Amino acid sequence: MQTQGIKKIVLAYSGGLDTSAIIPWLKENYGCEVVAFVANVGQDPEDLVGVEGKALQSGASECHVVDLREEFISDYVYPVLQTGALYEGTYLLGTSMARPIIAKAQVELALKVGADAVCHGATGKGNDQVRFESTYAALAPQLKVVAPWREWDLRSREALLAYLKERNIPTTATLEKIYSRDENAWHISTEGGVLESPWNASNKDCWVWTTDPLEAPDQPEQVTVRVEKGQVVAVNGEALTPFGCLEKLNVLGAKHGVGRIDIVENRLVGMKSRGCYETPGGTIMVNALRAVEQLVLDRDSYKWREQLGLEMSYVVYDGRWFTPLRKSLQASAESLAEEVNGEVVLQLYKGQVSAIQKKSENSLYSEEFATFGEDEVYDHSHAGGFIRLYSLSSRIRALKEQK
Repeated sequence: MQTQGIKKIVLAYSGGLDTSAIIPWLKENYGCEVVAFVANVGQDPEDLVGVEGKALQSGASECHVVDLREEFISDYVYPVLQTGALYEGTYLLGTSMARPIIAKAQVELALKVGADAVCHGATGKGNDQVRFESTYAALAPQLKVVAPWREWDLRSREALLAYLKERNIPTTATLEKIYSRDENAWHISTEGGVLESPWNASNKDCWVWTTDPLEAPDQPEQVTVRVEKGQVVAVNGEALTPFGCLEKLNVLGAKHGVGRIDIVENRLVGMKSRGCYETPGGTIMVNALRAVEQLVLDRDSYKWREQLGLEMSYVVYDGRWFTPLRKSLQASAESLAEEVNGEVVLQLYKGQVSAIQKKSENSLYSEEFATFGEDEVYDHSHAGGFIRLYSLSSRIRALKEQK
């Protein structure tokens, strides 16, 4: 434990059990002032009620609540959407995208208040410790980093509750809250409890935002989404900010049970973990963007965008947001998205999203060329020469083998 030279620490504080215990632990073990930093990235408003008072009761000298919701969606989520990033084919990176903006704002506060160090409540088993600390290193390497879960001997929920009780620090946490959850405007994740065994089916307690698809409305609902330069800009004809678009689509998607996934993923630190993720509005957005891309991007451009998405999924998941690689990938995606403009009608029904109508002023789709009826623009005989050249290497190889 390196306590020398640390007089003031800025803690990424949520008001939950872990960070409530971290404040007194830092004061006792580091003998320093603790400033609490709370990032509003669109979590349940109830979580923010009284959070400043809770931080001060736990021993913080100050508590700063910073509203990052609009910036989070416009500057972090939307750029990732342009690349088409999906981690391991399914995960829409809800937690991963939020960490760099939280850590960045935390660093900014630390520099403003003259802190010597920053602190987070991520465990030594997860990805978040890497994401937080990689951001600290990229933006303010002079700040020391404190990670209590890698230092203290508090190893269970029971131990944390006992620690707070001994110090008469109030908490709303209980032993019955067995799930670990992360929530922001983009998604909510649920881990732990029955989900720790992949043979256990998820139960109703594992899902928070979305209606069970089996209990969703029996009538489908349609929503119209406008896309400009690979970004959703309007819902049902109403122009909104990125955060506003997401809010509206979250309500519609959750109503119809859209955006649920139950996956086992590979963590960066080497172990596998299982989680239930809900991303209702984001799932609708992804389907809208892909529908417009299908009209606008040629075959090679679409293939390149898919490769960008695959690479970006690992860059974001691994916490490499503030790197030249991420900027390079982003620049390429932005270039491809220049003409990704259009309108899509999506049908929401029992957990599914289907793009049933799509149009774009930049569409490369031609009914004249694609028709199965008679046309005057395509000469079928031309295909023979194309195939002969396309398969020439195979022909040469076969002739050689015959000799």
